Amino acid sequence: MNDRQRCGWCIGDTLYETYHDTEWGVPVHDDAVLFEFLILETFQAGLSWITILRKRENFRNALDNFDYKKIAKYNEDKINALLQDSGIIRNKLKIKATITNAQAFMKIQDEFGSFNNYIWKFTDGKPIKNAIKNYKEAPANTLLSDDISKDLKKRGFKFVGTTVVYAHMQATGMVNDHEVTCFRYNEV
Repeated sequence: MNDRQRCGWCIGDTLYETYHDTEWGVPVHDDAVLFEFLILETFQAGLSWITILRKRENFRNALDNFDYKKIAKYNEDKINALLQDSGIIRNKLKIKATITNAQAFMKIQDEFGSFNNYIWKFTDGKPIKNAIKNYKEAPANTLLSDDISKDLKKRGFKFVGTTVVYAHMQATGMVNDHEVTCFRYNEV
């Protein structure tokens, strides 16, 4: 796959390229995966995505394989253990937000039948296909991510600003921001 044209943001790092080639922008409809990306995006706030990708397996191990039902029940002992785990981002506010977000996530599931039903309603169940020529032209947020962010916050979510939400939309294929010359643009 090295001879294929990719989005400029991932070139030169094998982990980034693999993530780009196999996951980024692929429409996700599985609640567990949607939750995983939501949590990873919240931990990314203020950091680079490659930092999070490099720690992804550590997060998976530390956070019970991103099991939101378990995370929703984390107590102070678990929070303190996570704060000692050098394999993850040790930010107390983000760790507590993860617990809060797991609880809010399950409330959305109760209300809408699944988080997938809730989040994809914002795009009428279909990916938005943009025509980005250079990844640097991609927006950091949109009016839609503003709306989703406001709604998530209203429902109790933390660390879900509009930029975090837009990154989540890109990662989970709600929006296709692959460069038009990228081999993945028409594949996803």
